[in-house]
Amino acid sequence: MAQPLIRLKDVTKTYTRGGETLTVLNRLALDMEEGGYFALMGPSGSGKTTLLNLIGGLDRADHGLVAVAGEDLTVLEGAALSAWRARTVGFVFQGFNLIPVLTALENVELPLKLTGLSGKARREHALHALELVGLSDRAKHRPGQLSGGQEQRVAIARAVVSDPKLILADEPTGDLDRASAEQVLTLLDKLNTQMKKTILMVTHDPHAAQHARTIVHLDKGQLGRIEHNQPAAARA
Repeated sequence: MAQPLIRLKDVTKTYTRGGETLTVLNRLALDMEEGGYFALMGPSGSGKTTLLNLIGGLDRADHGLVAVAGEDLTVLEGAALSAWRARTVGFVFQGFNLIPVLTALENVELPLKLTGLSGKARREHALHALELVGLSDRAKHRPGQLSGGQEQRVAIARAVVSDPKLILADEPTGDLDRASAEQVLTLLDKLNTQMKKTILMVTHDPHAAQHARTIVHLDKGQLGRIEHNQPAAARA
């Protein structure tokens, strides 16, 4: 049997605030297969974003196994962790996180600065990613010249430009109107079904979650029910 792309076993994460220890994730165990589309839901404070950060190598568990794409992230650190993250994971955030003084093309090209690609090759890759999200005609526009939905699509282009195995999306439609949100969700569907990207999306929006094939519920740092769903892309 093939190994899951993401394996979590006995994962615990705590934070200390004001002298009090808060358990955010409590002995969590979960496997996620490669090529899956997962929505992570739960009330505020349930540990969703913390879990996303552990899987993306942005934070470290206090205890347990966090293995992604064959690497044990609990022992990977420093330059090796940064290199793993650059080649394995694409991040999409609610706030877009684009650099205002850079064009869309320059923002998308940023992750490739860590590679050995030439400037010409980086631009070609970035233009291809912008074409994928339907924004090749906005390559020279800065974020302030784009709508919120267009900014998020630029952020998705930046996330996929290095051809990662895994897309981690934290409330990717949270700041968007319904029409723009639908465009972003349709794009994530395409990345999953056509480009075979594994997607893990944190969302409060039940409509957004219905685009996933598996809906995972967290509550107080522990795994709740898991729903298996026919995704919106298949129902269309």
